[in-house]
Amino acid sequence: MSTLLVAGLVLAIFAAFTVLRAVRIVPQARARNVERLGRYQRTLKPGLNFVIPYIDRVYPPIDLREQVVSFQPQPVITEDNLVVQIDTVLYFQVTDPRAAAYEIASFLQAVEQLTVTTLRNVVGSMDLEKTLTSRDTINNQLRGVLDDATGKWGLRVNRVEIKAIDPPQSIKEAMEKQMRAERDKRAAILNAEGQRQSQILTAEGDKQAAVLRAEGNRAATILKAEGESRAIDQVFQSVHRNDPDPKLLAYQYLQMLPKLAEGPGNTFWVIPSEVTTALQDVSKAFSEVLPRSAAATKPDEAVEAAAAQAEKDVARASEAAAEAVADAAEAAEPVNARSALRPELADR
Repeated sequence: MSTLLVAGLVLAIFAAFTVLRAVRIVPQARARNVERLGRYQRTLKPGLNFVIPYIDRVYPPIDLREQVVSFQPQPVITEDNLVVQIDTVLYFQVTDPRAAAYEIASFLQAVEQLTVTTLRNVVGSMDLEKTLTSRDTINNQLRGVLDDATGKWGLRVNRVEIKAIDPPQSIKEAMEKQMRAERDKRAAILNAEGQRQSQILTAEGDKQAAVLRAEGNRAATILKAEGESRAIDQVFQSVHRNDPDPKLLAYQYLQMLPKLAEGPGNTFWVIPSEVTTALQDVSKAFSEVLPRSAAATKPDEAVEAAAAQAEKDVARASEAAAEAVADAAEAAEPVNARSALRPELADR
């Protein structure tokens, strides 16, 4: 009994193990290759799959999702013989699990080596400055070469990105100095442009201010001249409208003589020859007024007294005017002219 029980237990365990080996569950986005008696038989799809135990061999799953591989920085020599360290990132996807398993031994290593060699070929035809500014060009060339080479391996290269390009330290320092000098140059140019614009705007402002000031002065001068012209015209019209005679003008001239002598610095001044003419006109005026006044009087005693008083006032005024003129003549004229003027005044 015990022997049969052990044998049955062994058979049950073997059957369970056989069933477990016959059933294969493949996760989503995975694939497994199956060999039957050492030969490729089929590829298991995601889900529940059945194989022949002990005859079919199921290989480890292959990831069908897009994969990202970052390679170590690789030294690359540029066209101008400078060694730069380039770090790349590769995005690829397995499209054919059979080719990825049987066409190449290790597709990851193959992709890495192909990337390095292609990168050296592409960058070797560029100088350092072009390498630093042509990342898109390098990425596109790498992607084209890798996609053509990895197609038979069951891979599709989606993107190739250059993560970093590190030139030598001496080149970095030289580039920093160059950039600093370029920035200083731009700052100096901008400062000079600002000063030039400031000077131009200041000059334009001064020009406009001078033009406006000149226009204002011109307008003020024109208005002042127009005002003086109107004043002179009004005075001229008023004088002609009132029709003054030469006697009044002569009397006004005599009234202005004391004002001419009032200035503190007028220690010497010249009497023009028109003064004598003015005195003659005043004397004639007074001589004409006196007889006319004497002839007009006679009506009565009050009128006679007023006329007499008027005659005295006129005589006094003429004497005062003659004395003022004589004093002015003595102060202004030389001795000979003064002696020549006194007898003439005495006669008058």
